[in-house]
Amino acid sequence: MSAMPVTTIDGHQITVDTEGFMTDYAEWDEPLGASLAAQIGIALSDQHWEAIRFLRKDFAVKGETPTLRRVSVVGAIPTKTLFQLFPQKPAKKMAYIAGLPKPHGCV
Repeated sequence: MSAMPVTTIDGHQITVDTEGFMTDYAEWDEPLGASLAAQIGIALSDQHWEAIRFLRKDFAVKGETPTLRRVSVVGAIPTKTLFQLFPQKPAKKMAYIAGLPKPHGCV
């Protein structure tokens, strides 16, 4: 079994999978989230943080990355808003910034 790749972002060493998604929940913090967002061209607003924090909390409870539908229904953030905040692939981009594994069903 090969070890997960380790990458350094803004001086933080983080463990990632082959696609660059973080694999260790505890390695993440909000400044790192902002750096991850900047890497994919997203400047985080309060609305972005609301979605990111929901993802983190939900993951801590459920043990898996919430789907777009769950963020919309349980997190009460309309899907349309999520697409505006995280264009093209909102579920994938939110998970990436939140330091969570890629959601199931995301290609």
